[in-house]
Amino acid sequence: MKSKKAPTLNHRIRSDIESRILSGEWAPGFRIPFEHELMEQYGCSRMTVNKVLTTLAESGMIERRRRAGSFVARQPPHLEQVALEIPDIEVAVTERGHAYGFQLLDRQLRSAHRGVPEEVQLAAAGQLLAIRCLHLADGKPLALERRLINPETVPETLGVDFSEHAPGSWLLQNVSWTRGEHRISAVAATAAEAALLQVPAGTACLVIDRQTWRGELQITWVRQMFLGDAYDLIARFAPGAR
Repeated sequence: MKSKKAPTLNHRIRSDIESRILSGEWAPGFRIPFEHELMEQYGCSRMTVNKVLTTLAESGMIERRRRAGSFVARQPPHLEQVALEIPDIEVAVTERGHAYGFQLLDRQLRSAHRGVPEEVQLAAAGQLLAIRCLHLADGKPLALERRLINPETVPETLGVDFSEHAPGSWLLQNVSWTRGEHRISAVAATAAEAALLQVPAGTACLVIDRQTWRGELQITWVRQMFLGDAYDLIARFAPGAR
């Protein structure tokens, strides 16, 4: 029977680094020890260390930056949502190690447009607050949002500066709700939508239409359009659950 071949030093260094990353000990953005530090730790040549770091960079596990060193790579901004919850996009992006950004595109207090059911349903004969905004991850577009708010139900929204606060985050933190409804679909981005999302027209997107109520009073209607490769919907359940 042949004896098991001992792992090479190359393999051991790589395994040690991978273990620290996968365990979370070295989080996204963490600077890995410099080459000379790894050389001293493992008693090996610069060539050996360089080869290991190059392999890890090619696998996407680390990023090598000239003159700055090597860092644990941040995974692409890809969110997953339990289908029966209302997510705070800012929190979800930040928890994955990315820089959240927000751009207010348009804010209007106006009457409902006839022929647009969600507007007529929300505002009836009164006014509505219509907001369009763009959610960003690491400075790049992640989702386009169109939101309608009933100012009769939540009049305090009229005094909020939504150029500083994402409306969804503000509502989740400040307004209680008792009932919600999701509608999920897949669409191709129009030319105008694609321009804002910085993708080609026709790019596949996941769309969530959501309404929330407080008792019988509707609070908001929102349509969020996510880039198709940047969002998952997940539902967890157990046998016999109703």
